[in-house]
Amino acid sequence: MEKIEVTGATVDFFKEVQDGLTVYQFDTSRCGPPEPMVNAMAGLQLLDANSKLVMINHKAPGGLFPKIEGDFDYEVSEMDDGRVKVEFRKKTDASNTTDFTQNSCSG
Repeated sequence: MEKIEVTGATVDFFKEVQDGLTVYQFDTSRCGPPEPMVNAMAGLQLLDANSKLVMINHKAPGGLFPKIEGDFDYEVSEMDDGRVKVEFRKKTDASNTTDFTQNSCSG
């Protein structure tokens, strides 16, 4: 994976291409609020129809999902070590209404 610069991110982001799909990944499992939300919002701005974002975190970012559900699909899975992996994809019929400045959490 190649390390990339992402505007507004507070952790390292990585990029690789798998079967024509660009995969961006970051890990906020050791971060406290609001860093997971801040980095997810920064990373989601990278997505288009041919990419996905993988977030590794200590728990599912429940406060994030309502803020992005008009534009992004997501799937949450638990990893063997207890962390969670959230995979985000931009919807083909995205409303483009996500306010990426809403990157604080209230939980």
